Amino acid sequence: SGHVQPPPPQNVTLLSKDFDMILTWAPGEGSPPDVTYTVRYESQERMNKWTKVPHCKNIHRTSCNLTCVLPSFFVKVRARVKAVSGGFPSPWVESQFKEYYLDVELAPPVLNVNVTENSIHVNASFPLATCVESFHWTYDLYLWEAGSEDKKQYEGNFRKKTVTIDTTALRGNYCLSARSSFQDIDFKYSKFSQPVCVLLNHKG
Repeated sequence: SGHVQPPPPQNVTLLSKDFDMILTWAPGEGSPPDVTYTVRYESQERMNKWTKVPHCKNIHRTSCNLTCVLPSFFVKVRARVKAVSGGFPSPWVESQFKEYYLDVELAPPVLNVNVTENSIHVNASFPLATCVESFHWTYDLYLWEAGSEDKKQYEGNFRKKTVTIDTTALRGNYCLSARSSFQDIDFKYSKFSQPVCVLLNHKG
């Protein structure tokens, strides 16, 4: 049987997830097993100029992380993908436009909690690509006694800042949780991280 054009990719979507901008798609129905995909993008600053993405050329997977190839985080971009099989390409399929700065979706930070005699020291680590580390990411930290609804808030901490909490007056089981935050036009927030609970001033 002679080679034919592979079916074009389906559900081509540019989405923001966990601080990244990712193009995703599904194989076209009846795609041959040897099919590969190639991705390009264009920005609204330079329409009809489709730029190659070296790490997403002839790939087998059905996603491409575009975060660190974006020409600007403040301009809308879209991407397109084609399927190739036996040297024959499918038509390109385009995504919608998205802009990193406005559309970025945050992931909760991971808390590193260090308990000393009379204080707790908390650091938050963010799953960030290096190209977006310079953005002003912040996090909100919440502390509460296990079982209580009364939460103490430490809001708007810069990503690399350690929050130190005086625990001299605290006794019992206390929990900490945090969310990432970022201000574009309004504030954006991630979901809260899984609580980390510690026993304080427990004198055996």
